[in-house]
Amino acid sequence: MTIPLAYVLHSGQLFGTERMALATLTALRGSFAGSIIAPPGPVHAAAREAGLQSTVAHGRLGMVRALLSHLARHPDSALFATGVGHSMMAGAARGLLGWRGAHVHVVHGGTDERLSYGRKRLLLAFPLRFVAVSGFVRGRLLAHGVPAERIEVIHNFLPHAAPPQRPRFTQDGVKRVVMLSRLDRIKRVGLLFDALERVPGLDALRFDVYGSGEEAELLKERAKAFPNVELHGFVPDAAAALARADLLLHTCPEEPFGLVMLEAFAAGVPVLVPGSGGAADIVHPGVNGWHFAANDAVSLGRQLLRATAAPAATLNALADAGRADLQTEFSAPRQALRYAALARSPA
Repeated sequence: MTIPLAYVLHSGQLFGTERMALATLTALRGSFAGSIIAPPGPVHAAAREAGLQSTVAHGRLGMVRALLSHLARHPDSALFATGVGHSMMAGAARGLLGWRGAHVHVVHGGTDERLSYGRKRLLLAFPLRFVAVSGFVRGRLLAHGVPAERIEVIHNFLPHAAPPQRPRFTQDGVKRVVMLSRLDRIKRVGLLFDALERVPGLDALRFDVYGSGEEAELLKERAKAFPNVELHGFVPDAAAALARADLLLHTCPEEPFGLVMLEAFAAGVPVLVPGSGGAADIVHPGVNGWHFAANDAVSLGRQLLRATAAPAATLNALADAGRADLQTEFSAPRQALRYAALARSPA
């Protein structure tokens, strides 16, 4: 029997949270009839393209109507939600509508400690389970009083479609580095320019930065001093740039997960990330990538210099380990089974 499953999103955009909602519903297809409930935005077109139902919720009142309408029509429906307010509405629906399905609050993290983690304790009165997308996110929930027994860590994963592949390394050393990131303060993309200013010898590397955000103009101005850095802005198929790179650089020290690391693994590209946040949970130094000390420009610069001398065999071994992790720790079937178990377990 196919179980209805609604995934309620606080945003209609198509960033990591929305992409993972689509990937999760797609992975659960067959056992669950998935649908998206979200504000207006490109996630709805993406849902239709994936063969999923979607409901556009205009404003807070529209969201209340869409959510309550779904639960009234499908009293056995499972519900995944990302917003505290949406989970509170769903909790109230148990008494109002007799809804009896499983309720999962998925915590993807974010840039604001209180909004992303602190407010989750408001949901402790409701019979729901929390999903943390990384050990880092679990730690933040624990710090804000969410009991460990109510948290399940389920990693993000990639859809089955294979991205463009980087050929195997035949020459030693990294020469071309790519960054795929929002250009917001918390992402610390400016740390790259700090490293270029403080650590000599990095001018032989080429850096391609893809993304847009609040610091775009500031970073463009800084890039004028470095002819080996190019800011491309927002590019829809920027992930394809991974196949042309030798290394993915990620600089955010508080990344809740970091889906771009999995995209690099899939493309066969080694990664360099801070030794903190969700990125440090994904990348194991010397096994499937490298770390540098978070927020430390000199540490970043020195690690980049080491990468320029890395043997081809080492670079291939890192890429192979990343691909292997996609088949095990971050595999879609493995994570889907865990989501399915939660969705079949009414509170």
